Amino acid sequence: MLAGSAGWAFVQAWIGHPEVARQTVHALDSALELSVRMSLIMAGVMAFWLGLFRVAEKAGLVDRLAKLMEPVLRRLMPDLPEHHEAFGAISMNLAANFLGLDNAATPFGLKAMQLLEDLNPKPGTASRAQIMFLVLNSNALCWLPVSIMAYRIQAGSLRPGEVFLPILISSTMALLLAVSVTMLIQKIRPDRVLVGTGLGLLLPCMIFLFSALLGRSAQWTGMTADLGDLLILSVVFFILIYSFSKLSSVYEVFVEGAQSAIPLTVRVFPYLVAMLSAVGMIRACGLLNDLLHLIEQFVAILGWPLAWVPALPLMLLKPLSGSAARGWLVDMMHHLGPDAFASRLGAVIQGSTETTLYVMTVYMGSVGVRHGRYALALGLATEMAGMVVAVFVSYIFFS
Repeated sequence: MLAGSAGWAFVQAWIGHPEVARQTVHALDSALELSVRMSLIMAGVMAFWLGLFRVAEKAGLVDRLAKLMEPVLRRLMPDLPEHHEAFGAISMNLAANFLGLDNAATPFGLKAMQLLEDLNPKPGTASRAQIMFLVLNSNALCWLPVSIMAYRIQAGSLRPGEVFLPILISSTMALLLAVSVTMLIQKIRPDRVLVGTGLGLLLPCMIFLFSALLGRSAQWTGMTADLGDLLILSVVFFILIYSFSKLSSVYEVFVEGAQSAIPLTVRVFPYLVAMLSAVGMIRACGLLNDLLHLIEQFVAILGWPLAWVPALPLMLLKPLSGSAARGWLVDMMHHLGPDAFASRLGAVIQGSTETTLYVMTVYMGSVGVRHGRYALALGLATEMAGMVVAVFVSYIFFS
C-alpha cells in the first residue's frame, strides 16, 4: 500500500498534478500524528478495563463465570474431562472478549490452547475441542465494545455508544451460526442446555431487530447509545461493589492490572503507525477513491445499495489483522465522520468479527499444531457470514 501510494502520486505528478504528491506527503505526516493520539487514548482505555478485569479476577468473579459457562462448554467440547482446568482458561478468554479487550484475551487463549493440546490424542493435528475453541474465539460475543467507543469519542461522535446494540446483535447471531455449523460437522447433538442457551441469546436479538424495523431510526439510535452507557456503568458498579466485600486492596489490584496496558499499547503502536500511514497515503494520492469508484460502479450494475462500499477494505483486512482493520476504521472515521453510515458499519464489523487467520496462526502455532483440518475454511466462512450479518443489522439500525 505504501509503495503503491508513492508510485501513484509520482505518476500523478508526472502527468501534471504535482499537488497530489504534496497532499500525499501531508497525509503521511497527519497519519503519524494521529497514530500517537490514538495510542494514548487506547492506553487509557486499556489501562482502565484491564485494571477492572484484574479486580474481577482476584475477587473470584472470573471463576464464577467459568463455573457458569462450564455446562455449556462441556457439551460443546465433549472430549474434555469434567471440571478440567481448560474450561477456566477458555472462560477467561471469552470474558476478555465480552469486554472488547481482544489483546487481553490472547494470554488466556494461549494457555487454553496449550491445555487442550495436552489432551490431544494426535499432537500436531487440531482436535475437535481445539477447533471448537477457535470457532468460539473467532466469533466471540462482544458485550462491551469499549475500545471501539473510545475511537468514536476521539473522532468526535455525538453518540459513541449507539453501536453497542448492533454489535451485540451481530456478534450473537454470528456466534450462534458458527457454533451450529461446527456442531453439525463434529456431529455433536444438541440437548436442552444448548438449545436453551441458544434461544436465550437469539430471542432478545430478534426482538430488538424487529422492534428496530418497526420503530423509528432516530429513536432506536438514541436507545442504543443509552443502553451502551448504562451497561458500562452497571458493569463497573457491580465489579467494584462485589470486589469490596472480597478484597482488602482493590485499589492496588486495579493498579497492578492497569500496568499491563503499557506493554500492550507499545506492542500495538507500530501496527497503528504502519497501517494509518498506508491508509492515509493511499487515500490522499487518489488510488483508494479510484478503486472504490470502480467497485461502486460494479455494485450499482448489480442493483445493490452502495452505502456499505467504503467499509469494504476493512472487511477484507479484518480476517488478516485486527491492528490493520483498526487502523482503517480510525482513518475512515476521521475522513468520513464517525457518524457516517460507513463508519458505523465499520465499527459494527470491527466489534462483531475476529481476525481468523491471526488467531489460527498464533494459537495453533504456539502449541505446534501444523494440520488444522477444516478449521481455516470453517473460520473464514463463519467470519464472512458474520460480516453479512453486520451489514444487515447496520442497515436496519442506521439506514
